[in-house]
Amino acid sequence: MRVNSAIRASKVRLIDEAQNQVGVVERLAALNMAQEAGLDLVEVSPDSDPPVCRIMDFGKFIYEQKRKQREGRKKTHHHTDVIKEIRLRPETDKHDIQIKVNHAREFIEKGYRVQFTLVFRGRQLMHQEQGVEVMKNITAMLEDIAKIDSPGKMANKRMILVLMPAK
Repeated sequence: MRVNSAIRASKVRLIDEAQNQVGVVERLAALNMAQEAGLDLVEVSPDSDPPVCRIMDFGKFIYEQKRKQREGRKKTHHHTDVIKEIRLRPETDKHDIQIKVNHAREFIEKGYRVQFTLVFRGRQLMHQEQGVEVMKNITAMLEDIAKIDSPGKMANKRMILVLMPAK
């Protein structure tokens, strides 16, 4: 966008600050009108003949454009792309598991996917059935609001279960 003295056309179609169409005027006359109003002369449509210019506060206009873009980006954010991770151990107490499941429930209700990671260390790897049992209990506790995205599977020393909202 060209502003004030950057406008090259000798004649412009002018729209004043009250959004009224003034008509085709000389560029210098339009600049004088904008300066008298304490605003800027902004070329809105450079392709038309003559170019359309509007008297407005250019800084405020740019600010509002950026704000609209920010708001648009906020509305397009999807929680399904974000995965919240909750880590456990095979010997984690039932009460602690319940607390972690409650956190997961909050995440799922907000629309996030939740990944439970069960970390095995040392001899715990020999008793992977404990981990499978913990994962079954977790899925049973959350079956009313979540469905399994990927089942509990081993990856090195970790068992991973991903749940997603059942919407």
